[in-house]
Amino acid sequence: MQDELEILYQDAHFVAINKPSGLLVHRSFLDKRETRFAMQMLRDQIGQHVFPVHRLDRPTSGVLLFALSSEDARVINQLFIEGTIQKRYLALTRGFAPEEITLDKPLKEELDKIADKFAQQDKEAQPAVTDFRCLYQASLPIPLGKFPTVRYSLVECFPKTGRKHQIRRHLKHLAHPIIGDVNHGDNTQNHFFYDEFGVQRLMLFATRLSFVHPYTNEPIVIRANLGEEMLKVCEKLGWPTTEEDYQ
Repeated sequence: MQDELEILYQDAHFVAINKPSGLLVHRSFLDKRETRFAMQMLRDQIGQHVFPVHRLDRPTSGVLLFALSSEDARVINQLFIEGTIQKRYLALTRGFAPEEITLDKPLKEELDKIADKFAQQDKEAQPAVTDFRCLYQASLPIPLGKFPTVRYSLVECFPKTGRKHQIRRHLKHLAHPIIGDVNHGDNTQNHFFYDEFGVQRLMLFATRLSFVHPYTNEPIVIRANLGEEMLKVCEKLGWPTTEEDYQ
């Protein structure tokens, strides 16, 4: 993992990075032995405190936004609450996903035995809505399990709400789990994918964050590249091979 984070955007109020897969956003009970965190790394890199305003799961890579003051954090958090910040992800999934679908499926809070030990255990399912659009499909003539071929889709994901593991759980519900998802996915597919492509990570990428700047009223669009590893997978699947094709 690199020593410096890729800064995608920075102004007097906010800074965004391209978070690598495997990096925690901040200290967590989930891994007390971990010593590297995006928040501390970025603070040291730019020489000032940063305030997380949303989160990405540890295995997810892509656009991660921070505020540069507590007041800026309060202001941008309000935009997240109002739903005026648009998040776009790309997911490599099992099977041929539908061309376009909106899933409106409430989700119960997903609790971790350690990190969420004080969370409300009987909280009712909360509204969760995600728009999905299939960009590409591919089939390899390799038998796996009871199927004569392996099939993949590259899916655009637009979460309208912010539930924990929302995209991962919604795609599992659609029977198109994300490759590399050890908790909600197909481990037979995950092992095959690693053997075939040499990639062992959650294939979920936060590629774009869009909002109207709360201080300047300018439209802000922050993009993160997929990276060489994913582009090599795309090439093997017969899909476009440049970052511009996926912006």
